[in-house]
Amino acid sequence: MRIDLNADLGESFGAWRLGDDAAMLEVVTSANVACGFHAGDPLTLARTCAAALERGVVVGAQVGYRDLAGFGRRFIDATHAELRADVLYQLGALDAMCRVAGGRVSYLKPHGALYHAVLDHEGQAQAVVDAVLAYDATLPILGLTHGCLYAAASAAGLRVVPEAFADRAYTPDGRLLSRRQAGAVLHDADEVATRMVRLATTGELAAYNGNVVAVQADSICTHGDSPGAVAMARAVRAALEGAGVAIRPFVDAAAP
Repeated sequence: MRIDLNADLGESFGAWRLGDDAAMLEVVTSANVACGFHAGDPLTLARTCAAALERGVVVGAQVGYRDLAGFGRRFIDATHAELRADVLYQLGALDAMCRVAGGRVSYLKPHGALYHAVLDHEGQAQAVVDAVLAYDATLPILGLTHGCLYAAASAAGLRVVPEAFADRAYTPDGRLLSRRQAGAVLHDADEVATRMVRLATTGELAAYNGNVVAVQADSICTHGDSPGAVAMARAVRAALEGAGVAIRPFVDAAAP
C-alpha cells in the first residue's frame, strides 16, 4: 500500500504569513503551491518552490480565481476564454519559479471555489482542461473522481489523480461538506489520523451523518492553513506508516 500526502503551500503574501511551509515540507510529498491569484506573491512562490525541490517534494500548480481579497473562495463567472487564460498565466508563472530552482511544475490542482465549481460547471471544467492541454498534456490533474472536470479531463486523455481530504467532513454522496455547515472542518488530529488509515486500507470513510462512503484516493490533502496543520499532518503520516502504508509522491519530480 502506498499513498501521497499533499498540502496547500505558498499562500503568504508580502508581510502577511499563513501557515508553516517549512515544517509542512518535512511531512508531505507533494506541494500544491499558490500561483499569485488567490494567494502568494512572486518572492513567496520562488522561495516555496526552491524549498520544496530541495527536500524532494513534488511541486504542483494550485490555480484559482483572481480573488486575493476572498482567498479564492468566491465563485467568479469567468468565460471559457478568461478562465483558460488565467490558468495558463498561473501555470507559466509557477513553472518559471520551479525551473530556475532546478525543477518544474509536475501537476495541477484547482483551488477553493474553482475546485468546487468544476465539479458541476461544464464550461469552467473544460477551460481548465483546455489550459492544461495547451500548456503540457502530460500534467496530471489532482482532484475528485466525479463531476465535470473528471469527465472532461478523462475524455481528453489527461490523467486525473484522485484525492481525499484529511481534515474535511464528507457528505453521503462523497462530496465535501460545505464550510458553511457546522463540522465541515475536522480538528482532532487523532481522529483524522484514524480516518486516513481507514481510507488508505479500506477505501472507505464515514460521512458526517455516519453513513459509510467509498472514497478513491491516491493522495491525501492536509490543509496547510488550518490551526494545528503541522501537528495533524505529522499524526496522519505517522499513523499511515504505522499501518504499513508507504508515503510516496504520485508523480516523479520533473526536471526542466
